[in-house]
Amino acid sequence: MKKNQFDELKVLLDKKVKQYNQFSFIENDPISVPHRFSKKQDIEIAGLFAAVFSWGNRKTIINKSNELMNLFDDAPHEFVLHHSEKDLKKLLQFKHRTFNTTDLLYFIHFLKKHFSKKSSLENAFIDGIKTDDVDVMNGLIHFHDLFFSDDHAPKRTRKHIPTPLRNSSCKRLNMYLRWMIRNDHTGVDFGLWNKISSSQLIIPLDVHVQRVALKSGLMKREIADWKAAVELTNALKLFDAADPVKYDFALFGMGVNEKK
Repeated sequence: MKKNQFDELKVLLDKKVKQYNQFSFIENDPISVPHRFSKKQDIEIAGLFAAVFSWGNRKTIINKSNELMNLFDDAPHEFVLHHSEKDLKKLLQFKHRTFNTTDLLYFIHFLKKHFSKKSSLENAFIDGIKTDDVDVMNGLIHFHDLFFSDDHAPKRTRKHIPTPLRNSSCKRLNMYLRWMIRNDHTGVDFGLWNKISSSQLIIPLDVHVQRVALKSGLMKREIADWKAAVELTNALKLFDAADPVKYDFALFGMGVNEKK
């Protein structure tokens, strides 16, 4: 990319970040689900489910996520830690696309086990990250391996928690990490976690982001995998090395709202 093209693209993307990284973005995005809560652990749990459910129609994603929060009596951390067998029975009919009861019950099992020992889900990622890691790859691998460390972990549930080791782009988990880690004071992302830097985040590579990035010349790889997500993130670091994933707002917003 020539310098004048680079400069023009940076100006455009910075403008689009300001346009879309606004509080008004929340209402029609799955991030609205964890924004219902103020307690840190409630935000973490609601955010995880909303992120995991995030494929397909955004309205449906939000509705199903809120349906689950209602089944948790709008207190997901309390529910996870102190639910009874009777409480679990009311979840048995819940389903979102390929996410079914088996998956939900195992998620709750993992979350109870984790929060019985730790005060935050941040530990499930940070414990795998080395001091010299340039990105969150090892954190995502650690989270996956920890999540499925129980012998009785259902094989079918593995499709809901990806890993870079299978060359997945890990779009939904990268989006979750963006929500939890970025803190630019606009009120969209939460900035709850401070042990992972925004500079280590990887772009959540969905079809809208990839389409705009390919058209803009920011990436060449057409397969939406981990290598593609890293390629695009590295290109965005040339615009802002400290916070490359802020451009998720620009690329996603342009992809969804400015189709041509």
